[in-house]
Amino acid sequence: MSKSAYIHKVAPGLPGGPLLFTFHGTGGDESQFLGLARELLPTATIVSPRGNVSEHGAARFFRRTGEGVYDMDDLARATDRMSGFVRAHVEAAKPSSVLGLGYSNGANILASVVFADPGLFDATVLMHPLIPFEPQVNGDLAGRRVLITAGRRDPICPPNLTARLAAHLQGRGADAKVEWHEGGHEIRENEIEAARRFFAFAPAPGETA
Repeated sequence: MSKSAYIHKVAPGLPGGPLLFTFHGTGGDESQFLGLARELLPTATIVSPRGNVSEHGAARFFRRTGEGVYDMDDLARATDRMSGFVRAHVEAAKPSSVLGLGYSNGANILASVVFADPGLFDATVLMHPLIPFEPQVNGDLAGRRVLITAGRRDPICPPNLTARLAAHLQGRGADAKVEWHEGGHEIRENEIEAARRFFAFAPAPGETA
């Protein structure tokens, strides 16, 4: 897959440093999390694709037929395309670590790539993911770190599904943790602080993850 498989932005960081991919929510774009990503990890090179599916004009990464009802064939298509896009950038950059951050629909496509290609990302932050199906992980996630952030009153992503996702990832060997807040689908400051701490492990150029 080509590095240009998606419209995207690249914000350069230190050569050989971490490579951080960001994935926007429904209706967002490739600029949505560039500023936050730079704040969280100042040395990283940031790659931010725009979803290539339109839902009434709102950009998404894969189709759905209703809230929480996914077009699974299109999710498989999108997962394969995104995995190839990420891998092309990784092969070109040769980074010290490969990291991902996604929100809502962006968290869902990021999670799906992790299930399909467990060795691709060293660490991922999934903000308010909704995985309404039993994940099929293609291998194991030993040594991979996952931070899930969620609202206990999120009307879109029920807390029981968040807990189920975390347990599933842990069962496949991932170091998976959940950061909760008492609100809904919005991103709150404690999530951002948790992500900052989570990414603080990212090695400098010349080190290994």
